[in-house]
Amino acid sequence: MPWDLLFDPLFRLPFFTGLVFAVVLPVLGLYLRMREEWLAALGFAHLGGAGGVIGSLTGIPPLLAALGVAGGGVAARGLVRRAGNDLYAIMILGGWAAMILGAQFSHHARTLAQTLVDGQLYFTGLEQLLTALAFAAVFAVAMPWLSRRLLRARLFPGHDRANGQPVAALGLGFNILVAAGVALASMAMGVMAAFALMFVTPWVAFALAPGWRAAVVLSALLGVLAYLVAFVIALVGDLPFGPAFVAIVVGLALLRLLPRR
Repeated sequence: MPWDLLFDPLFRLPFFTGLVFAVVLPVLGLYLRMREEWLAALGFAHLGGAGGVIGSLTGIPPLLAALGVAGGGVAARGLVRRAGNDLYAIMILGGWAAMILGAQFSHHARTLAQTLVDGQLYFTGLEQLLTALAFAAVFAVAMPWLSRRLLRARLFPGHDRANGQPVAALGLGFNILVAAGVALASMAMGVMAAFALMFVTPWVAFALAPGWRAAVVLSALLGVLAYLVAFVIALVGDLPFGPAFVAIVVGLALLRLLPRR
């Protein structure tokens, strides 16, 4: 088996690109689960994938187009007062249809759509790494400020309204952060890989962690662990990264069988 590939400089940029998302996305997914909007991850992922395909057809950089279409999903969510996952299900269906239909109009779009499905992380380069690091920097600055307010809005929903706090703006800001992260990760790791990071690892951490801070740490650790194992298996076994990663993450779901605290 070609174990020397693990140390090939060709795969260093893809490795660190995926590693950044493996740390950040599970934490975002944890807050989505707290808000009972976990399907947002898959909705924004499909919109980002559709945006990438649309960008390849129109001459717009796919990363920029993915962010733009995902941002449109955030705007649509802001117009809907009722909480829940209904709108995100529509995003999934619409994004999937646009991605598959758009792929039929050019070879480049078809290749990009297949990459989004397979999650071929190893084709990423410096542009994806820089955007991942930029997003991680924004996350590191914004999330500590958002975290306390998101928790308070969940545990004491009447507090902010009673004190005249902009509750809608808080949700909008968080959704922008989620949509940007998912869109960027989908373009780098694949649609389903991004969703797996944001759904399964927080799902396990939510059940096993004794407290919120522990859940944040545990979800990030599980994301990194699954990523490292999948990166090695997919690279050495010459497998598409996305399916290999999702398979490993699904295996982590067995940890839910452990005694809960």
